[in-house]
Formats: sequence, structure tokens, C-alpha cells
Amino acid sequence: MAATQTILVEPGTPAPDFNLPDVISGNNLSFNDVKGINGTLVVFMYNHCPYVLHILNHFIKNAHKFIEQGIGIVAISSNDIVNYPQDSPQNMLDLATQKKFPFPYLYDADQSVAKAYKAACTPDFFLYDKEGKTYYRGRYDETNHKNNLNPHGSDLLNAITSLLNGEKAPEVMHPSLGCNIKWLNNEFPY
Repeated sequence: MAATQTILVEPGTPAPDFNLPDVISGNNLSFNDVKGINGTLVVFMYNHCPYVLHILNHFIKNAHKFIEQGIGIVAISSNDIVNYPQDSPQNMLDLATQKKFPFPYLYDADQSVAKAYKAACTPDFFLYDKEGKTYYRGRYDETNHKNNLNPHGSDLLNAITSLLNGEKAPEVMHPSLGCNIKWLNNEFPY
């Protein structure tokens, strides 16, 4: 799996809308359906990415706190499931059930949503303010499965705290580093 970095998005960029099936509820959900009263976190991830698996338990624990603070959260998987069947909707549901996701897990079959967001890697974090404008685009923290550091989530936690406190978006946003999204026909779109 090639290590890929986030493509930075300018603060203030509106969140692209979507209408995707949630593997947990079976319902199609839009950005407005998952939007929180104080902001919204969109996370691109997929089941077999070791960068995702490294932070997943820690992120789920923090997700409960974020939700209590009025941050809506949604995870989206956009992987090519023909070549990567471990990321199929059924396997997404199995992971979400096993880990007790407190947020929806959506499947982006044609990858149009990943392209609209300019998602490049997993995990890829997009934090929006309550108006749906980009506030933070960056990493969870500097840890990963290769450097043997325990996840702490400080980059994302600091961004959410600043958002909730009505502060300006962070000036420094470190890009996420993770597995590349597995694009259909191996066509990297950017």
C-alpha cells in the first residue's frame, strides 16, 4: 500500500454534498443528515488500511466525546471492492458492528464523493464549521503503525477545540499520511 498524503483544501471551502448508503442503517444519508449543530467531521477510511486500524479504537473513543459536543461525524469508504473485497459493504458493516461505530459508515461505490472532497488517503479528516465550510483538513496525529507511537489525536482534538471555542482555523495543518484510496481502474484522479 503506497503511503499517500492529504491534498490540502483551503479553509472556507464548502463541504460537497453527497447521498450515500449507510451500511449500518441501510438508509441513504446526505451531508445535512449527518451535520452537527457545532460542526461536522467527514472521515475517509477503509477496513484494511493499517494507518486506519492503528488509530481506529482511539478515534472511536474520541468520537463519542465529539458527538456529545455537537460535532456530527460520518465515515466514508470509497475503495474499489472488485480488487479489494475486504472493503465491501458487508465487511464495512462487520467492522462497524464489531467496533460499535457511534457514527454512520457510508459506501461511495462510484468514488464521486471522494473525488468531490479531493480525498487521497485513509484516514483523511475534513472538519467543517456549523455553516459547512472547511475549518480543518489534516491528520489525526503524527502516529502510525510504523513508528510504534500510541495514537493520541492531538492535531484533530486541537482543531475541534478551537472550532468549538470560536477561534480561527489553525494556521498549520499537517497533512494526513495513510494508504492511498484504491481507485477504480487504478486511475488516480488528481
